[in-house]
Amino acid sequence: MTLSSTPDAFGQARRTRHADWRVTAAGLWGRARPHALILLPIIFVLIALSSLGMAIRLADANAKIRALKANHDVAVAMDSPPELLLARIEFLLDHDRVDEIQPYVEALDKTGSDALRAIAHYNFANGRLRQAFDLLTQGKLDAAGPFVVLSRQEYRLALTLAPGDWDAKFNLDVASRLIRDFPAFERTIGDAVKTDRKKIWTDIPGKPEGLP
Repeated sequence: MTLSSTPDAFGQARRTRHADWRVTAAGLWGRARPHALILLPIIFVLIALSSLGMAIRLADANAKIRALKANHDVAVAMDSPPELLLARIEFLLDHDRVDEIQPYVEALDKTGSDALRAIAHYNFANGRLRQAFDLLTQGKLDAAGPFVVLSRQEYRLALTLAPGDWDAKFNLDVASRLIRDFPAFERTIGDAVKTDRKKIWTDIPGKPEGLP
């Protein structure tokens, strides 16, 4: 008695299924082929246009970076590449326009690498500390205090992104000890405080990098 479940019968069934699959695949490709031939050129064109757009955007960003470094006040959108945002931050810092920097730092935080973000926060902190010293030299202790606090916050953010940055560590220490280490700064609010900017730096060991 011969059973239908012999090895030969199973092999024939598998071959039949494979043949059916090939026929089905060939039929699907035959129906899809005309559409694919139409879509492929469109896809290639879209890829080319995207690459061209990226190249134009990159060239525009590089041109603006060069202009900013050449001391030209160029408008920079908040969705610009991180390198361009950093160039704008440095331009504003060089021109004592520190109060305009924060939106660019926040924009860079969304898209920039940790290295670029650390530089941005470090530069912003230096700008804030510079503002504090400008006020201190005018005897405006109350007005200087918030800028010292802001500078410390920015130095801490920079160190979160770049823990090994010695300059940021040193400047953070300067900002933290600035008012506490000078008894003259602890006078009653409203009293005039006479300070000499150069003497402040000579009384603190070392000079924070990036500051005058």
